[in-house]
Amino acid sequence: MTRSRPIVLLGALALIWGSSFMFIKVADREVEPSTLILGRLWLASLTLALVVPLLADVRTVAADLRRHWRPLVVIGLLNTAVPFWLLSWGETRIDSGLASIIQASVPIFNALLAFGFFHDERVTGRRLFGVAIGFVGVAVLVGAQPHAKLLGALAVVGMALCYAAGGLLTRRHLSAARPHAIALGTSLVAAVAVTAAGVAQAPADLPGWKTFASIAVLGTV
Repeated sequence: MTRSRPIVLLGALALIWGSSFMFIKVADREVEPSTLILGRLWLASLTLALVVPLLADVRTVAADLRRHWRPLVVIGLLNTAVPFWLLSWGETRIDSGLASIIQASVPIFNALLAFGFFHDERVTGRRLFGVAIGFVGVAVLVGAQPHAKLLGALAVVGMALCYAAGGLLTRRHLSAARPHAIALGTSLVAAVAVTAAGVAQAPADLPGWKTFASIAVLGTV
């Protein structure tokens, strides 16, 4: 079980992350993207606030939050608030399946950004050639979209770019922080950042149970 545990965990993560595209599509039918991520992020922050004390020493996590608050703010915006909105907005225009395929380009942008700005993470040789092929594939996929869906596809590309940059910045500036502090800190920053827009664009009528359930799954699972 010890050897298979990472595979099981990665499989579970893939299932959770992959299903999120479907739940976003469901919630997008009744609420604006900003309101969707408002509920998602505050639920995530509340969940983490309850779970983190069970998994890590509270004083250590609090110390990490104080010590690394500046990069936590930047990464909370770049790696959570902005890409969450881009994805939710993009899915108002394209199918969730296409969004998930484009999102898979994160490693491609990761390699490209590393090649240009993060020399200790560079990809060279045949791997760089593979990245170039992947980038062309993403460009073809996005370029093949009709005009009405093009902006949605580009929004998801922007999300992938944000995730790639956020991941590299996290490794560079938050490698000394506990993962619990990073998750809690970035979620709180992102939740605060989207609150005003989410409240302003909240629907006048109460959404249906499917929307509430989708946001609950997105925020907690």
